[in-house]
Amino acid sequence: MPPLRPMLAKTASAIPPGMQYEAKWDGFRAVVFRDGDSIELGSRTTKPLTRYFPEVVRTLLAQLPPRCVVDGEIVIARGGRLDFDALLERIHPAASRVTHLAEVTPASFVAFDLLALGDDSLLDTPQHARREALAAALRGASAPLHLAPVTHDPAVAQAWFEQFEGAGLDGVIAKPPDLPYRPGERVMIKVKHERTADCVVAGLRLHKSGPVVGSLLLGLYDATGRLQHVGVCAAFPMRRRQELMTELEPLRMESAEGHPWQQWTDPQAQATGRLPGGPSRWTGTKDLSWLPLRPERVCEVAYDHLQGDRFRHTTQFRRWRPDREPGQCTYAQLEETVRFDLADVLGD
Repeated sequence: MPPLRPMLAKTASAIPPGMQYEAKWDGFRAVVFRDGDSIELGSRTTKPLTRYFPEVVRTLLAQLPPRCVVDGEIVIARGGRLDFDALLERIHPAASRVTHLAEVTPASFVAFDLLALGDDSLLDTPQHARREALAAALRGASAPLHLAPVTHDPAVAQAWFEQFEGAGLDGVIAKPPDLPYRPGERVMIKVKHERTADCVVAGLRLHKSGPVVGSLLLGLYDATGRLQHVGVCAAFPMRRRQELMTELEPLRMESAEGHPWQQWTDPQAQATGRLPGGPSRWTGTKDLSWLPLRPERVCEVAYDHLQGDRFRHTTQFRRWRPDREPGQCTYAQLEETVRFDLADVLGD
């Protein structure tokens, strides 16, 4: 019975040998609990997702075994690739909005682990045996319920890593074949794409512990010459946060007046461009204020992939680039992935 935290993965730089390999899906992780006509979708943090995906609930009630617990991912595909922005839109307080979006951007469920079946818990069952049981339980399943593709061949996993990104997936997951299911522990391995980009540092947020750098606000110039907020870099050691505060002090502006993002408090401006500090259902009442910096310094950051016109995850600071001019930091430098149809990933 819920709640149950899903098993997690730690990062590696290369695909390890001797594992079971799966694609890394870019969606909402969900553990499905079904008991007859009762079903619940538990998120990675164990909060329920059930009300946001009524069409997924209907699919799972129609196709899953009567009593089971299944680990997987809720995804939305548009134009042959995964669309994470469409998923974010589904977390909405209005039931009418959820119902509408379930019709116009229906979600799918990709199953990749079986944690219980009937009266039997499979948490202590080895990974390879859980996979066999999952495949048997979902034999005959059809879209929008999918059994995640799996391979034991590292060469195939490497090909997936290189090709599937074009369908919106963001790497490969490797699972030891004898691994039991260990809720909340990072015992799987994830291999994700990493690239670098030169970005303008145009602002900062303070760390919760005091007047030191919490994160740097990054910008890229679009084709019209407008500086767009594309993400942040963070995860600095405390000593480095203090050093950055000193390094960036000469660029501090007394106010945002004259800054490319000076309209960040204007809802209309937030709707027509990428500005820091915009409200969202995810941040709630969190303080998103920031300190403006003259956009004169460039840093190199590492990122995994883009979500539309911004970095999907927090980037990693690599180094300052005094040899780069801010105007050179454009979207044109970002590598475009070769498109790959999601249907070919799922075998549809």
